[in-house]
Order: sequence, then C-alpha cells, then structure tokens
Amino acid sequence: MSPTDARGRAAEVAREAYRRLVAMLSARTGDIIAAEDALADAFAQALVKWPLEGVPARPDAWLYTVARNKQRDGYRREARRPRATEAETETLVAPELEPSMMQEDRRLDLMFVCAHPSIAPNVRAPLMMQTVLGLEARDIAPAFLLSSTALAQRLVRAKKKIKAAAIPFAVPEAGERAQRLGAVLEAIYGAYSLDWFASRPARDDGPLRNEATFLASLLARWLPNEAEALGLHALLLFSEARRPARDAAERFTPLSEQDMSLWDPKAIAAGVGTLTRAHELGALGRFQLEAAIQSVHCLREPGQPPDWSAISQLYAGLLQICLLYTSDAADER
Repeated sequence: MSPTDARGRAAEVAREAYRRLVAMLSARTGDIIAAEDALADAFAQALVKWPLEGVPARPDAWLYTVARNKQRDGYRREARRPRATEAETETLVAPELEPSMMQEDRRLDLMFVCAHPSIAPNVRAPLMMQTVLGLEARDIAPAFLLSSTALAQRLVRAKKKIKAAAIPFAVPEAGERAQRLGAVLEAIYGAYSLDWFASRPARDDGPLRNEATFLASLLARWLPNEAEALGLHALLLFSEARRPARDAAERFTPLSEQDMSLWDPKAIAAGVGTLTRAHELGALGRFQLEAAIQSVHCLREPGQPPDWSAISQLYAGLLQICLLYTSDAADER
C-alpha cells in the first residue's frame, strides 16, 4: 500500500471512529487530554506502519490497542509516580481489548461527563462539540461569540477539571440526568446545525450531520422515557427526510419550492412515531414543539398549504418555553 493510500485509510478511520475511541480510552482514567494525545500517537504510527504492513482487518481495534499502550507507557514515565507497579499502572489506562468492546459506544457517557455541574454552563455545549463530535475550536467559537483562542483555553481547563474531579463516565441516574440532559441535546443539535453554516467547505457526505443524527438516535434508544430526547430525534428525522429535495449545494431551499415527491416517507413516518411517543410522556419541551412544527409541514397534502393555524399555535408555545428558559438562565447568573 502506498503512503497516500495509507493516509486516506487513516483519514477514513478518523472520521468513523476517532471520537468513539477517545471516549473508550478516557472512560477509566477521566483524562481526555491524555487519551487524545495517545490516539494521535497511534495515528502517527499507523502512517508509518500501514504502508509497509498493510491496513489491519480492524483498524479501529489496532488504533485502540496502540493508544492504550501509549497511555500505559506515559503513566509509567510520570515523575510523580516513580514507583508505580504494573497493577497500579493498569488501573489508569483503558482495559485490554475484548471482542465485544468495539461494539460499545461510550460517547454518550462522555457527553454527560462534559455536562457535569462542575463544568461552567457556557462551556458544556462547546466541550461536547469538540470532544465528542470532533469540531475544532475555530469552528465552534463564532457560534458562541468567542475567539478561537479564548474558547480553546476554556476547553483545556474544562478537560483538566474533569480529570481532577474524577467525574464518573456514565449516563447518570434520573435525578442528576435531568440537570445535564439539556446541554447534551443542545450540543447534538448545535453540531447538526453547524453543518449548514460552516465557514469551510462541507465535509464529505456530511459526516458531522450524520454523527449528530446518529447520536440523537442513540440517545433516544438509551433514554426512551425522556420526552425531549425523543423530540430531538424526531426533529432531525423530519429534517433529514426533506434532504433529497434540496439543491445540489445542500443550501436551504424554501419548502414551497421543494418537490415533495422526493421527501423520504420512511423518515417522515419514523419522525411521526418518535414524536408521538414523546407526546405520550406528557413532558412538553422545546425540541418536541420544533419537531411538531416540522411534522405539520411534512404531513401536508402535495400542492396544499400547511395548517398555518396549527403552526401559529405551536410557535406560540415555543415562544413561551423560550421566554421561560431565558428567565431561568438569568436567575442562575
């Protein structure tokens, strides 16, 4: 294999598995920075070895194992742990790879870690967008009216705090989960939205959008009794259903100009079913209302206008929720 082919394969694996591997490597240690550094070293080693030895059958498993060994070597070299035993070192690194592990997905665990109350509220969403969704600080900063340098510094401080506080890598129980879920939902939706407004050219086949949609689906499956998690998933399903009717440049196209025959009926049906389950839980929220607005547009008859009265009522409810959220945020400050 040529170096060019090896680089292409490494880039492909990075798009598909990088953030999943970071979550797996940092789950035990809580050290996100060390996990990112170890994985970067593993990719550098892949660029040297894969052209000579070929790409492994499971490149993600290969990278995990190499990065894990890098973690272990790093902890052994730490001056503050000169007498660390093998057993002590093993407690600080990711576990040995088991066949079932590559099927696990610890990204939601990592998102709830980033949404922990000890992390500043204004850092939680950008921290998730960088750590779990792979966005660079320069891509995120404009959405939060910050310079990329200032945001990067905040993100590093937050990662260090996660390690120092030994925050457990797990989806919390219901009571604590309620405090963190909103930030998780905002981060997923924010990443999905950034794919439309990115200042750089869109990534191949919209992997950021795909990643956000997948995480919304995963969250809805993990938390089937959280109405807003279902609401976000429904909202993205309705949006994705209309994608085939947009222009070739993936720009916004007014609904009145879209060919409804190109909309994906399976995605619309899935969105309706998911939104119905959310409504049955009796906990109305922002994402459910946004999804409901989209459902009115998606369910209209071809050639007919949507039910503007229903849309007006839904927007009125959304406005009330937004005003309440703004008031609560002001009280917290």
